[in-house]
Amino acid sequence: MRVFRGYSRPVPAPVVLAIGNFDGVHLGHAALVKRLAYVAEQRELAPTVLTFEPHPREFFAPDSAPARLTTLREKLELLGECGARQVVICPFNAAFAALSADEFVEQVLVRGCQVQHLIIGDDFRFGRGRTGDFALLQNAGRAFGFAVEAMGSVLADGERVSSSAVRRALLAGDMEHAARLLGRPYIIDGQVSHGQKLGRQIGFATANLRIKHNPLPMTGVFAVEVSGLGDEPLSGVANLGVRPTVGGTRPLLEVHLFDFDRDIYGAHISVRFVHKLRDEQRFPNIDALKAQIVADATAARAFFEL
Repeated sequence: MRVFRGYSRPVPAPVVLAIGNFDGVHLGHAALVKRLAYVAEQRELAPTVLTFEPHPREFFAPDSAPARLTTLREKLELLGECGARQVVICPFNAAFAALSADEFVEQVLVRGCQVQHLIIGDDFRFGRGRTGDFALLQNAGRAFGFAVEAMGSVLADGERVSSSAVRRALLAGDMEHAARLLGRPYIIDGQVSHGQKLGRQIGFATANLRIKHNPLPMTGVFAVEVSGLGDEPLSGVANLGVRPTVGGTRPLLEVHLFDFDRDIYGAHISVRFVHKLRDEQRFPNIDALKAQIVADATAARAFFEL
């Protein structure tokens, strides 16, 4: 996949383009990108996604912005799996937010992306004051020579699929519902880093992943599957949160893999959250924490029927 930062230098050739935040890359996003790939193949153009970093709501209201579902790297990987071959990342800053809808069309879509065919979600708004909509894009398409189409909502068991619906499912601990909306289990990727080695001291060595996005969309203890360490996923139990018992303050993902004993520091792994076991909680001492970890591991093994 080719990744372009900003739009001041145009992409090398005309494209079929899809626009959105694509946070989580859920079933609705996947349907849009698959449509993008199909149209691009028919027109023999590169299927290209335009997205924003940071999320616009993080720029306008950082204290009340929704929890991110994916890091930028995760989003790029998922978009590629859906069929995108190029991604243009627009830095969402004061200058970008000040662009009028017409300026967005001319500077970003026409000059920067050389758009020939544009695909958007049915609720997409853009430009200063969110004044740009599908009708404006249709008029612009006639003026600048590009086609425009809008994708309708995707439903899962009668529910409209959205990033907000995924966040609600994760917050409620309903991993199965989240997976139905995403089309896959919820995933966090990352590089295994060194920690305090507390898990090893109490008999439960963990692979630690620092979490870059905060607030978290969920916390708790989960049955997980981990890929990136062999041909088949490995089962385990994981804690996602701040570790209040040991005075933690920053989000951390700690994964204990069953029947596994290898040095994997520096490895990039993918953690799939398949079932929530309990909420994160503070324990009075390390012995109580260890006893609960034993119970969590037993519950996770039972879930996987190990």
